[in-house]
Amino acid sequence: MEADRTTPQAKPLLRALAGEAVWPPPAWLMRQAGRYLPEYREVRAQAGDFVSLCTNPQLAAEVTLQPIRRYGMEASILFSDILMVPWALGQPLRFAEGEGPLLEPLRDADAIAALDPSVVVARSAPIMETVARVREGLAAEAPRTTLIGFAGGCFTVACYMLEGKGSKEFPAARGLAYADPALFGRLIRTLQEATAEYLVAQVEAGAESLMIFDSWAGMLSPGQFRRWVIEPTASILRTLRRRCPGIPVIGFPRLAGPLLADYAARAGVDAVAMDTSMDPRWAAQAVPETMALQGNLDPLALVAGGAALEAETRSILAAMRGRPYIFNLGHGIVPQTPPEHVTSLMRLLRSA
Repeated sequence: MEADRTTPQAKPLLRALAGEAVWPPPAWLMRQAGRYLPEYREVRAQAGDFVSLCTNPQLAAEVTLQPIRRYGMEASILFSDILMVPWALGQPLRFAEGEGPLLEPLRDADAIAALDPSVVVARSAPIMETVARVREGLAAEAPRTTLIGFAGGCFTVACYMLEGKGSKEFPAARGLAYADPALFGRLIRTLQEATAEYLVAQVEAGAESLMIFDSWAGMLSPGQFRRWVIEPTASILRTLRRRCPGIPVIGFPRLAGPLLADYAARAGVDAVAMDTSMDPRWAAQAVPETMALQGNLDPLALVAGGAALEAETRSILAAMRGRPYIFNLGHGIVPQTPPEHVTSLMRLLRSA
């Protein structure tokens, strides 16, 4: 199906994703809707727990639109979480204050075999309603802003599903990938199917672009990275190209290092996002000049503000000028970020 969306010529982010060197570059920030904004904290208090917020279309749409009203970014990313796919698969999920996500961990082959990708779209219907509400809101309030839908990368989501929580090393997932690659592969294939269906549903609801977050990709050896990050992403992209032609996709294999070039060449995405540790000058040489890059300001430079923020921003812009590029952070915005520093950043970018 072909998405019903404003022509790329009208939206700076879609122009960049189509391979145009737009300047000043379109900009948005990962986790731009969140705890650093007082208006978000007010809505969050109404919702109760985090999963309830993600599955309340009215409130989730409101927090998605809040940073656009305040700052006018060129993209609005759906307010949700990468673990809503496991939740939609039926894995119990909650977010504990100070602990992050907690799931009932998958411990055996029977638990993995019980996962049913066919239920994901139906269970995630409230999230799709949020997408539709945001698209409608952007049309009325910010017609040049692109709506981005997203999902987690299969390896990263599998890490949480097997560990049951966040971890520095994710030994359950990485160990299973080595000890029983057939069983780990069964989980990855389930996630490929579920994630593809979930992303297609977002496009059908109104998403104009998509992003795949593989936040823990950098934990893997090169061979494991190619098998469990690049290959599943490429599989998802083949489904998207067949069912949603024309929808651009940004891939974020965080901490990929030099494997970013391999990912860019083989994953099938339209753009790659750089994490904070990536040298943008190296990335500009390693990634085809027709492919958009996104990133990669250190979120703590945004916290610091002032001269440090300006110097880091100008350095990144200098490395990216002349190629398709989207300004962003190298990881998500942190709660202690002063909102006025985001105002200063957007002002700086628009004068580039």
